[in-house]
This record gives sequence, C-alpha cells and structure tokens, in this order.
Amino acid sequence: MQLILASTSKYRRELLARLRLPFTSLAPQVDEEPFKNCGATPASIASLLARLKAESLSGFDPDAVIIGSDQVAEVDGQVLSKPGTAEKAITQLERLSGREHRLHTGIAIWHRFRCQLHVDTTTLCMRTLQRAEIERYVELDQPLDCAGSYKVESLGVSLFESIQSSDQTAIVGLPLIAVSTMLRQIGFQVP
Repeated sequence: MQLILASTSKYRRELLARLRLPFTSLAPQVDEEPFKNCGATPASIASLLARLKAESLSGFDPDAVIIGSDQVAEVDGQVLSKPGTAEKAITQLERLSGREHRLHTGIAIWHRFRCQLHVDTTTLCMRTLQRAEIERYVELDQPLDCAGSYKVESLGVSLFESIQSSDQTAIVGLPLIAVSTMLRQIGFQVP
C-alpha cells in the first residue's frame, strides 16, 4: 500500500519518518482559513481539517493510505493562528505568558473511502515571560509557522512550566502513538 502524508510540513515529515515506513509527502488541497473561525470547537476544527486534508488527495491513488493532520492552538476557547510575522508571534506569546492553553492535534487516515479520526489534546502552562525574553525567543527560534508561536521540540520548551500530554509527538504535529495504532489496523507493519 502506498502511504501519503497530506502535508508539506517538515516537522510532520520528520515525525512520520521515525516509523521507518516509505511514504510520499504531498500538499493537501485545502484552504484552512475559512474553518479557523467557523464557530466549531477548536478540537472539532482540528479533526475536520485533518479529514479534509486527507480526503483532498484521495483521487491521487484510490488504494493509497493518506494521513491528514492539523493543529489548533486555543486559549479561552479562541483559536490562535500561525503568526506569520515576528510581531504577531510576540503578541501571541504575551497573551499566553503565565497562562494555560491547549493544543489540539487532529489526525485523519483515509483509506478506501473510510476515515479513521483521532484528536490528541495537550495542556500547556507557559511560565510568566518578560517582553525581552519573548523577543529574544522569537528571534532565535523563528516560530512563525507554528500554532501558538513556539517550537517545543526546540528552544520553545524553555518557555513552559508544565506540559500534560499522552503523546509528546502530538505537540510537534503528528501523534505517532495514534498514527501507529491506526496504520496497524489497516495492515502496516509498525513494530
């Protein structure tokens, strides 16, 4: 079976490569922005976008197994988008400073018109940060393409007091425990 990752994210590619399964990475054909503020819960948005990303490539090969994934960071029920600029990243991190927030990582595995879904929710508590710390962090780690404006797999881990997660890989963008389980159910040999 051909395995396709519906993502061009280098973080997701690196994570999936850890399973040592051959796969192809393709850009999903989904515009995420209309869904980010659609009124649904952040976890539902992550799940929906993961499914839409996987389904968007289903015409590529009808027998392929396609993995879609999406992350939605939220504080007080409000979605935090990828910042895109240093100033927006600084603003997001100031908002998260000294507070708890959640990161929802949705996974969809599409195979032969069937879709398995999973959402992993991580609760993160950021320590209280000074503006100068935030600016230094953003300059050093450049988290402009990351939900929540931080890279926990890099220097961003120093911003936190605590992280509660059932799968640490979910924070980076692809919960490998769930992905491994779902792929084994389809027939892949994942040790």
